[in-house]
Amino acid sequence: MTTAPGAAPTPLERPAYRYYVLGMLMVVYTFNFIDRQVLAILAPYIQAEMKFTDSQLGLLGGPAFALVYSTLALPIAWLADRMSRTTIIATSLAVWSGFTALCGLATGFTFLFASRMGVGVGEAGGVAPSYSLVADYFPKAQRARALAVYSFGVPIGTGLGYLFGGLLAAAIDWRAAFVILGLAGVLLAPIFKWTVRDPIRGGFDRPETAPEAPVVVTPPVVQKAASFGEVWAVLLKKPSFWFLSFGAACSSVYGYGAAFWLPSFFQRSMGMEGAERAWYMAGIALFGGVIGIWLGGWLADKLGKGVKRAAYPMVPAVGFIIAVPLFFLAMNVEDKWLAFFLFLIPQALSLAWLGPVITAIQHLVPSHMRSTASASFLLINNLVGIGLGIYLLGAVSDYLTPRFAEEALRYSLYVGQWFYALAAILLFISARSLRRDWVD
Repeated sequence: MTTAPGAAPTPLERPAYRYYVLGMLMVVYTFNFIDRQVLAILAPYIQAEMKFTDSQLGLLGGPAFALVYSTLALPIAWLADRMSRTTIIATSLAVWSGFTALCGLATGFTFLFASRMGVGVGEAGGVAPSYSLVADYFPKAQRARALAVYSFGVPIGTGLGYLFGGLLAAAIDWRAAFVILGLAGVLLAPIFKWTVRDPIRGGFDRPETAPEAPVVVTPPVVQKAASFGEVWAVLLKKPSFWFLSFGAACSSVYGYGAAFWLPSFFQRSMGMEGAERAWYMAGIALFGGVIGIWLGGWLADKLGKGVKRAAYPMVPAVGFIIAVPLFFLAMNVEDKWLAFFLFLIPQALSLAWLGPVITAIQHLVPSHMRSTASASFLLINNLVGIGLGIYLLGAVSDYLTPRFAEEALRYSLYVGQWFYALAAILLFISARSLRRDWVD
């Protein structure tokens, strides 16, 4: 990834190609979230046809996906530290997209549960290798912003999943939405594989020199991939990893839970149906999410220079504290358009953690351990966040239904907001040890 002064840059070093790769990774991540979140906007249609309870829908949205997604991510990341990351990502995209299409053929709860597990199997290979690729395509000073751009796939994919899933369900039916969106991802997989290449690992991780020092060009040291035991031996000694991981996981409990249940809330408590609900949710997810993710990455890169590593967890921690009362306020405004603009702010603040926290995780281990370390982080974040959050809010809604009827989901969402406060506390604590644990 480095060349001598005056030498022509290799194709992988050219900025235009780097940005192309980042764009392709973001598009794949967008499909990741389209297929992951489309169930949320389709839930009322599925519930009407198959008579599922909120707890059953919570099982489909949470544990069915999270158990295999979280646990398989670790061995797949181990492979990604040893073989082609682009092959793993392309294969994973084809698998999860195929299972998304299969969801459209569901005949009952068991079939849909198994298909959602298949989506989780595929998506397990998408994210950790992508984090590692971004870290090897961009220098340290740009990584939080690059990872923030990659993370645009979260709000864009969520928004497009809401929009296309809702519009297709309203125009045709919910089964067609699964099939059409799934097949689109299958078509993208070979394009990604043919056009995105693997860079040298750790090519941008040479020690920085002072401006007045002579430039010494040395090739990056290619290190042998580390074992699980070696990576975990490093992580166990770094308290910031655990506070960052469980802080992010607590935020994901409510983040994923709200993303899944808000479409049903808008139907039950605000009377929104069909295409209107699809456009409404897509706007909140897309505009609020993109603004928040970029703001978090930009602030972390700006404030986290030099020894100010604490900015990486502090930026999202402050965002979570502000988001809690704003979410509550937005849910209690009668005018739906005023509510829309109020929802944009906490939506933005609740996703500002992605660029800063993911960047910090990348810098807790040497470059040859990044895929496995990222998967370890994702194991905690997704097993707790997706696995618990969506099901928990559905189960609380069922529990409260005898007392609150259609408004039970509102009170379940209130309960979930406290996980943002817990996330902020854990991220504040992580800031104390991050500077010591950081690896340049």
